[in-house]
Amino acid sequence: MNRESGILMPVFSLASKFGIGCFSREAFDFVDFLEKSGQGYWQVLPLGPTGFGNSPYQPFSAFAGNPYFISPEKLIEEGLLTWDDVNGVDFGGNLEQVDYGKLYENRPKILKKAYENYLEKEDGKELKKYAKDNEYWLSDYALYVIIKNLQEGKSWLDWEGDLRLRKKAALDEVKKKQAKELEFIYFEQFMFDKQWGEILEYAHKKNVKIIGDLPFYVAMDSADAWSHPEAFEMNKDLTPKAVAGCPPDAFSPTGQLWGNPVYDWDALKKNGYDWWIERIKRNYEWFDVIRIDHFHGFNEYYEIPFGDKTAEKGKLKKGPGMELFKALKKSIGELNMIAEDLGSYTEENVKLLEDTGFPGMKVLQFGFTSWDSIYVTHRHERNAVVYTGTHDNTPTFAWVQEISDGERDFTRRYVNSMNTDYGALVWDIIREAYRSVADLCIVPLQDYLCKGREARINTPGTSEGNWMWRLTPNYLSEDLARSIRLITETYSRIPKAPEETKEK
Repeated sequence: MNRESGILMPVFSLASKFGIGCFSREAFDFVDFLEKSGQGYWQVLPLGPTGFGNSPYQPFSAFAGNPYFISPEKLIEEGLLTWDDVNGVDFGGNLEQVDYGKLYENRPKILKKAYENYLEKEDGKELKKYAKDNEYWLSDYALYVIIKNLQEGKSWLDWEGDLRLRKKAALDEVKKKQAKELEFIYFEQFMFDKQWGEILEYAHKKNVKIIGDLPFYVAMDSADAWSHPEAFEMNKDLTPKAVAGCPPDAFSPTGQLWGNPVYDWDALKKNGYDWWIERIKRNYEWFDVIRIDHFHGFNEYYEIPFGDKTAEKGKLKKGPGMELFKALKKSIGELNMIAEDLGSYTEENVKLLEDTGFPGMKVLQFGFTSWDSIYVTHRHERNAVVYTGTHDNTPTFAWVQEISDGERDFTRRYVNSMNTDYGALVWDIIREAYRSVADLCIVPLQDYLCKGREARINTPGTSEGNWMWRLTPNYLSEDLARSIRLITETYSRIPKAPEETKEK
């Protein structure tokens, strides 16, 4: 990896006219901003369809895209909608927050209209080809969505027997009766991939690469757990044997009960890790680099008997380790990945990271609140990614306000800052990140804008008020781009031109 930098900015946080950041003009404008700023990377969060809680880390599918990201503007350009179809639709009135309730209520209506117009306008060959090419996951995902709607939103664990157990006759009946509804789900995914593909192509022309997050676990209520029970620890009646979580510690005496299904690594190994191979292949269709969340889970994970009310009776189990990554590399080729390796640093965890060769993460906010932290800049190595903070941290402007006086004094001394103005101190911390020897530096957009707690993306352990922050329209100025580019040039992080461009 060359010495470069990038910006962390979720797709849903982009400005747009449609209630949520999506694949509209603003996404292309953001790529232009990255290019002007001298940035080589755009890091986004997972792109999957979200459910209750709206977390992209608990998607309904590990393969499908979020239909909310489909741009009505692009559909208008294709002649599948008109502005009259879109104007007046209530997507929520707050330009700085996503209103998921309004999107749930109104977004499918205009997508359904676009689908109906598509059927009138096109012969459907492209859509059929797309469905055939994505058969591995698409038909099961569409069935899951349709049945979930028919079952009034219930988890698949609570569906009536034949549907829950995937009996062929029951599924065939749904396919027959809901053929058009199933094709509508195909259409949504077709349009998602088409529009995101255009952004990806545009980014590459601007010498910008995309980093995308991949959650370690899938949601219990997901198309994956329902359609591929063989990949998870399930009983014969498809009830879960165990769920994921964390053991008790000083911060949580009864541990943490996450509730995700845990993988049956022995069964996956017998099948050549095929489900994981297909999942990674799918993510490489979207991203140039995959950041794997909860990387330590590949070394060891904590499982709790299904039905337990606390995590106290769980046990640590060994993950697949390097065996999985060898299988992935054999099938896919070179793996461009970043390991989210925050948390416990055991010898086994460190060895797995070293064996894969993936860069780990260094978060400066963690470094400046501990006097002997592994995250402070002088302890960084080149094969790493340095962050000021992540989507799980409060924006750095709010962070410098909220830490103790002693921690703030230490931060100032460490970054050699005399600034009493918190905004100036934030930029000094950004400069410290750029100064790191780490090959890649990623800064959340909120930090450049000196945004406060109102711009926090996620507060772990809470279920409300997350994944909602949106950028105010026209907030990305030429002056900001120049300031970012200057610091990027100063610390030699301007991306190198691709080889083909050099040859020309």
